[in-house]
Amino acid sequence: MEAMEAILGRRSIRKYTGEPVSDDQVKRLLEAAMAAPSAHNRQPWHYVVIRDKVTLLEIPKFHNYSKMLEQAALAIVVCGDLDLEAGTGFWVQDCAASTQNILLAAKATGLGAVWLGAYPNGGLVKGLKALLKLPEKIVPFCIISVGHPSEEKTPGNRYDEKRVHKNKW
Repeated sequence: MEAMEAILGRRSIRKYTGEPVSDDQVKRLLEAAMAAPSAHNRQPWHYVVIRDKVTLLEIPKFHNYSKMLEQAALAIVVCGDLDLEAGTGFWVQDCAASTQNILLAAKATGLGAVWLGAYPNGGLVKGLKALLKLPEKIVPFCIISVGHPSEEKTPGNRYDEKRVHKNKW
């Protein structure tokens, strides 16, 4: 799949077939994640891959928008490492770029995925830190639910000329 097709065709997929996602497929997603740009090339990210169903089923108990994890093959929790950030707060942008790369790689490889926010919601951050036993300086940025899609969504055209400003507002 060419890059523009993946970008314009990417949609949030919340329904999955239950078919497993291979270790090779997960590695490809994480290779894409780690290819993201980061401030001063600090790469302040870590990833927790969750395949354990018991752990996946714990997340909807404190994250109201994560019910799709019940059918997902796995989840990837993108985390920021505060010891590696380049200036206060830039880890958030770095982890967002990494997350988008995972979503695009999932689309390009025939998988479905959806971005579930965590940071900066204190309750979600606390819940994930406890569940995953994250170290003090590691902050869960988001959860990405991943699986083989059992739904198809047509690409939406979100381009809006009214949001484009040239040279000045």
